[in-house]
Amino acid sequence: METSLRYGVDSKALKIHAKERFAIDFITHLQVYGELDTRIGAPSYVSAMIRHFYPYLFASLRVGLQYDKHEKVRYFVRGKKGFPVTNDGLINDKLQC
Repeated sequence: METSLRYGVDSKALKIHAKERFAIDFITHLQVYGELDTRIGAPSYVSAMIRHFYPYLFASLRVGLQYDKHEKVRYFVRGKKGFPVTNDGLINDKLQC
């Protein structure tokens, strides 16, 4: 688990941020993020997503949900696709949506 302490100038509060990845199989994993606001003692942000890689297509797909104290619960689907710029594949460009 990766953790960090963050201080927001806008909220003037110390926040504890944590991130963990759980491997489901070789090309799929579950990512969980969370942020605890120490001023109010409640989570200000929580996100969980399943990420699946397509190595032969240079692509990945993410599906998940996130909770934000302002926007409540949101669902999302995100994708990323890489395109080789050179013939040897050393330089790539990525398209995200």
